[in-house]
Order: sequence, then structure tokens, then C-alpha cells
Amino acid sequence: MRIGQLSERTGVPARMLRYYEEQGLITPRRLDNGYRVYDEHLVERVLKIRGLIDSGIPTRIVSDILPCLGQPQTIVVQNADPALHDLLAAERDRMSEKIEFLTNNRDAISGYLQALERAATPPPAQAG
Repeated sequence: MRIGQLSERTGVPARMLRYYEEQGLITPRRLDNGYRVYDEHLVERVLKIRGLIDSGIPTRIVSDILPCLGQPQTIVVQNADPALHDLLAAERDRMSEKIEFLTNNRDAISGYLQALERAATPPPAQAG
């Protein structure tokens, strides 16, 4: 797919996709005429990149984290930024808080839906 299609499918502007390419986060194939072609797997990768960047993680760290987002593997860290641990721990804690908040909201909505369903069900007829 072309960059415009990738942009449309991910919601990430083409300019930002070019930046991701400059940073080595995505690598399109090149056709004989020099045009970039973005493979299907890059849609998910771009969404992961965007999520990490939106979380406040800089692209230099995103490139280290990306391989860990796929299949389970042994993670080897070399030359880690000393502030990386604190940054990632804070991000993990923020995500956990958001998950708890969303879980509570989901449960509240489920309870309300059950109450709506009970209210919509006519009471059983009484024998008399």
C-alpha cells in the first residue's frame, strides 16, 4: 500500500510515517521506480508505535521496546538509558490505573444494562 493508505488505515499522518521511517521504526519496501510500498504488517506496527509515543515514550526508546511487543522472547537490554526504568515503570503504573478505571466503568455499565433488561422484562403472571 502507499503511504496515504497506511495513513488512512492507522490515523497517523503521512508526515509522521516518514518520521518513523527516518527513525528506523518502520521500513517500507522500494519499487524499481523508487516509490515506497508499505506491507500489511506495518499497520499493526504503526499503531503500536503511535500508542507508545502517545504514552510519552520517546522514539529512541520505542525502537528498543518494539521487538518486545511481538511473540514471547528473552529480552536482552544493552546500554539502557538510566532513566528508562523509571519512565517505563511510571508508564506501566499509569496504564494499570487506566485499566482499573476502565474495568470499573465497564462493570458499572454492565450493571446498568442488567437493570435495564430487568425493567424491560414483564413480571411473571401470578396464579390466582
